[in-house]
Amino acid sequence: MSYQAIENYGIIGNMKTAALISKTGCLDWLCYPHFNDPTIFAALLDDEQGGTFTIRPTDSNYTSKQFYWQDTNVLVTRFMTKEGACELIDYMPVGKSDLAKKCNGIIRRIRTLRGKISLKIHCHPAFDYARAEHEIVQKEKQFIFASDDLSMSLYTNKDLNIKKNRVDCEIELEEGEHTHFILIASDDKLNISEQMEEDTFHATIQYWRNWLAQCTYKGRWRETVYRSALTLKLLTFEPTGAIIAALTTSLPEHIGGERNWDYRYTWIRDAAFTVYAFMRIGFNEEANRFMEFIEKIVKDRKPNEPLQIMFGINGEKELTEKHLDHLKGYKNSKPVRIGNGAYDQLQLDIYGELMD
Repeated sequence: MSYQAIENYGIIGNMKTAALISKTGCLDWLCYPHFNDPTIFAALLDDEQGGTFTIRPTDSNYTSKQFYWQDTNVLVTRFMTKEGACELIDYMPVGKSDLAKKCNGIIRRIRTLRGKISLKIHCHPAFDYARAEHEIVQKEKQFIFASDDLSMSLYTNKDLNIKKNRVDCEIELEEGEHTHFILIASDDKLNISEQMEEDTFHATIQYWRNWLAQCTYKGRWRETVYRSALTLKLLTFEPTGAIIAALTTSLPEHIGGERNWDYRYTWIRDAAFTVYAFMRIGFNEEANRFMEFIEKIVKDRKPNEPLQIMFGINGEKELTEKHLDHLKGYKNSKPVRIGNGAYDQLQLDIYGELMD
């Protein structure tokens, strides 16, 4: 897997799905509604037709830095131009807020720190790995991207221009001004107020800090251990307790090569190592949930059937591999794959790792 690619992105998530956001404010990867579902945004694999949601300065001579809100999975991208500076704060709602309980989505909030700054907004989803067409319908400040199988709504208090299969605009924010963009499924009918978004933001911050407070690690490099734990938590699937190996598919082991696999599944070996890491630093609930996932799989086995090396996040056994030849792949590394043909391999080491 190409770790070079992931180094250029920050990750946000809610233990159902997750998104990758670049230092230039581009949301370039999102499977929805869950990790193993088709992509809405996949510019990571095809920057022309994969789909992206971009927020960045109109002035090309900007600098940016990216970091996480301390002890959370809330991502901050700070843009600086000659005229001003602003922060783009990206997160997926979790915790006890009404918005977190009712919807599965992404919030992108912007606030100007000094001076004034002009920003370019561009939202171009590409449903079903860029295979499905969609139309756009506007209802006041709600823009609905509707395909046959899935519809997403973008809520904002800004005027967006509809151009065929995308929306875009340019906005200018003075010092102290703020705004937000909320992307959720269209069947999540919500009256989203400024206060609701503010409450959701603080509830999400609190959720991550409460979770991290369980950590028992007291040694060196504590910040690195904390960040690793927070990232591993984003690989857990809350509905079943499964733990996936990665958020993505088809990132190559070598640029231009063919070893581009789909890692959005639960490998017994990888998950066992993740559980071991969780338990070493005090996170036992994740281990308990994963064992519940395994116990259900074992109960559903036929007599004398060997344990598979990998499963889908709901316990799926057949993970048939397909090629998406219409996508050009990460830096032209083809083929782009969904599914994983290794699911029926026999690897006996998984029994020892699982018992451990």
